[in-house]
Amino acid sequence: QVQLVESGGGLVQAGDSLRLSCAGSETTLSSYGIAWFRQAPGKEREFVAIIEQVNTKYYSESVKGRFTIARGSAENTVYLQMSTLRPEDSAVYYCAAGRPILSAIRDPNAYENWGQGTQVTVSS
Repeated sequence: QVQLVESGGGLVQAGDSLRLSCAGSETTLSSYGIAWFRQAPGKEREFVAIIEQVNTKYYSESVKGRFTIARGSAENTVYLQMSTLRPEDSAVYYCAAGRPILSAIRDPNAYENWGQGTQVTVSS
């Protein structure tokens, strides 16, 4: 199993930007679909974005146009660039690795490998 480590979270103001990183223990993450999920207190884990093995990208409606997922030049890293942040974006953000079918990309149970999470807090 691949181990994942997220970084880049923090406290920002509404309208600011942040870039989260997901680093894998293997040389490359290109054989995995890498997704970002988030979980706010008292809420279920929510799909944010995925970059598939073939680099097709999907986003949740709530972040489309504001967030961008991309693989880094270092093949074991995936980024989530977050712009125009809102207070409702506040959550613990997790990256996950797996090979889900298209109909399951938004299901946390479709991913075998998870990082420990990084906190993002957006103040109004």
